[in-house]
Amino acid sequence: MSLKIRLARGGSKKRPYYTIVVADARSPRDGRFLEKLGSWNPMLAKDDAKRVELNAERIQDWLAKGAQPTDRVLRFLAEAGIAQRDAKNNPEKAKPGKKAQERAKERAAKAAEAESAEA
Repeated sequence: MSLKIRLARGGSKKRPYYTIVVADARSPRDGRFLEKLGSWNPMLAKDDAKRVELNAERIQDWLAKGAQPTDRVLRFLAEAGIAQRDAKNNPEKAKPGKKAQERAKERAAKAAEAESAEA
């Protein structure tokens, strides 16, 4: 049986509230789960202590039993110091494309010409 530590959505329309649960990977998102391990309320401020609540002891037990956290839950666990998360950063993604870089060079050249003409 493949176990996942994942989010189960609750709350009303446009007012999400998630519980962190351990469930069989084949069960539906909001369906049957084995145990509730915490909660996440994205409507609260990011610095609010009640935004993410975790039962660290039970989470560590489930991780020892082989449960795999999802990406979002792993991010919460890394912030709490329970699990290690590899940095997923793509610095190339933020760079502008070739045509945008060419346009920026052209603008810089025109600005340099305008400065030299004024001087």
